[in-house]
Amino acid sequence: MFLILGTLWFIRTLKYFLFWLYLWQLKEYHVGRFLDHFDTSKGKKLIFNPLLGFKIVLAGFFLISPNSAATVLIFIYFIEAGSFLKAIYQKDFKKPVMTSKASFLMSVLFLLVIIFPIAVSKLDVLMFSFCLLIFDILLPFVVSLVVLLLQPFAVLARNSILKKAKKKMEGLKDLTVIAITGSFGKTSTKEFLKTILSKNFITLSTNKRQNSEIGIANCILNDLGTVHKIFIAEIGAYNKGKIKEVCSMLKPEIGIITGVNEQHLALFGSMDNLLSAEGGRELAKLLPKNGMLVINGDNKYALDLYKRNDVEKKIYSINRNKISSDIWTEDVDVGQRFISFVAFTKNSEIAYFKVDVLGRQNVQNILGAVLVAQKLGMSLPEIAEACKSIKQEQAGMVLKTGKHGIEIIDSSYSSNPDGAEADLDYLKVFPKKKAVIMPCLIELGPKSAEIHEKIGRKIGQIADKAIITTKERFESIKKGAMESGMAEKDIIFCENPKDIFTLISLSFTQGDAVLLEGRVPNQIIKLLLSE
Repeated sequence: MFLILGTLWFIRTLKYFLFWLYLWQLKEYHVGRFLDHFDTSKGKKLIFNPLLGFKIVLAGFFLISPNSAATVLIFIYFIEAGSFLKAIYQKDFKKPVMTSKASFLMSVLFLLVIIFPIAVSKLDVLMFSFCLLIFDILLPFVVSLVVLLLQPFAVLARNSILKKAKKKMEGLKDLTVIAITGSFGKTSTKEFLKTILSKNFITLSTNKRQNSEIGIANCILNDLGTVHKIFIAEIGAYNKGKIKEVCSMLKPEIGIITGVNEQHLALFGSMDNLLSAEGGRELAKLLPKNGMLVINGDNKYALDLYKRNDVEKKIYSINRNKISSDIWTEDVDVGQRFISFVAFTKNSEIAYFKVDVLGRQNVQNILGAVLVAQKLGMSLPEIAEACKSIKQEQAGMVLKTGKHGIEIIDSSYSSNPDGAEADLDYLKVFPKKKAVIMPCLIELGPKSAEIHEKIGRKIGQIADKAIITTKERFESIKKGAMESGMAEKDIIFCENPKDIFTLISLSFTQGDAVLLEGRVPNQIIKLLLSE
């Protein structure tokens, strides 16, 4: 009995401690981001769900009829353990990426899960069962407590890594460092710039999801060498002062501010704090006197930096009439699989660009990269030629043909208010029926309802059907979409991937288009793209 119950408990508990550790890692071990997750509908279901409620009742039932309660518990753990073994076979369960920190935390938790049942096995079988159940109920708190208790050691390890990275950077004298920050467009701009500069320079950039201070430091220590002439670092932040900390290590000569919106406002606490970090103020202050700041002139928050700093500033914008830009465009054409435009500069250079990326918003990201490449000695025609090597996936949005010949626009890498609106604008180029599948956006703070209504209005203007996969701001999106004339029956809340697939299959056919916006479940993508 002890062995059977302990084994079943161990298997099912392994699943859940992997999940909770995955969630902490997903939120970058940031307490604010982790707690903010429980304001979402999915987060609330983790705490308030029927199975957990039943287990709490079952714990109380141990006081009345312990034998019956223990029997029921064995049955529950048998089902849960079997479900996890099936998930392992199908490779369909959540687990953290095996970084050194995650591996250490996993080792501690694994030992805890082994030691606990051994420690309570000295009790009689009914008390043993009760103790396992209580540990089960409290597991989210146990995992979180382990993460937080070990955080000081993680901070010490982090500071050591940052110190080593800073020392290495000080020894790389023949290196130009470019830092990119903003609420949106960072990754695409970095990818475009790397492709352009790689034509003339040995260039390294941080990896796709490597924008935290520890990720950048590890990139410096593991990948950056004396052979490199250019290092491009994308910097993300959730706290005021974080960009300053990273830039103190990097000492960038060139900075790019791609654009700012309310994304992560809930974490920063105020727009002023957000503007200090992602808004580029900290980056701008740390540029040397001979440095250069490149600013998105189409974004009001980024443009505010133009008035605040004394370093050389360059502005890019799609429409020159808005502001006196250093580079602007005319004849912008957005196709289903490309963008093209004519770029003009203040120095009277002109070049035609045709790039295999999706969406008008990438014109801005290319222009920002162009100004940096020009600063480093490349001509506009030379840059236009280099842009022909840019691949669709570098822009974070990919067009694929799915089941039934439906065009699937996969923009599931991430989402933010400006990005969602830009992707919806791209959806307009498809002439037949259009649908959008997306979760509600997170970490927007007090403006969340207003922003979701605005997105809803955009959806109502462009799409024929909207399927929203999370519930917290569904009503706001629905309100906005109906204001734009969308029928209530076409604005659907649905979180089950198979049901979503059925809805699309019944209503859409060859040549129709479906936009996957933001972090929709992977199963939806697999179902829509399956042969």
